[in-house]
Amino acid sequence: MRLHEFDGSNWDTRRIRRIRESGWFSQNEARMTEAARRQRAAVENKRHTAEVEFERLKHWHKCPNCGGDMELKTIEEVGVTECGSCAGIFFDRGELEELLLKHEEHRRGFFRRLLGFPKD
Repeated sequence: MRLHEFDGSNWDTRRIRRIRESGWFSQNEARMTEAARRQRAAVENKRHTAEVEFERLKHWHKCPNCGGDMELKTIEEVGVTECGSCAGIFFDRGELEELLLKHEEHRRGFFRRLLGFPKD
């Protein structure tokens, strides 16, 4: 006979109560352990998210070259970011292409000078 079964032939109520209590505690312990694990995971996820956000804000609008503060600047109606310290200009995706398309006739000469080729 398994311990948790009762077939009516055993009338030891103390033993039956202990078996039922043990089962109840096992179920509740598993449920409480899982709830505590989920709560710990949620707290850890929140802490990690806060750390990532802190790191992101620490470097937000900072120059990758010198670490100076970046300022928004408009060059021919295109918004770019310029460093106040080293005067480096940084383009977001598509901004350089937009500027080059506005000066398509100068584009070939620009790239040739950039790469160090002699003038035509």
